[in-house]
Amino acid sequence: MLKIEVFGAGCPKCKKTEELFMRALSEMNVAADLSHVKDMNEMIKRGVMFTPAVFINDKKVLEGRVPTAQEVEKLIKEAQ
Repeated sequence: MLKIEVFGAGCPKCKKTEELFMRALSEMNVAADLSHVKDMNEMIKRGVMFTPAVFINDKKVLEGRVPTAQEVEKLIKEAQ
């Protein structure tokens, strides 16, 4: 099972990123533990400089922008 973490304080871009991942996981029928991390100390610890940031299986795969739906699908496929 994939572990996907969306880092951000809850801004619209962060929420949109989380929604894109939720939708893609559902459409692709992929099981994943998806969480939204809002803890600033955790962001600093993990080296997040810009939000939204996305980690898949503890690897940073995106930072500072909202991905396209196609990018999200590609990131999920590459992580499987």
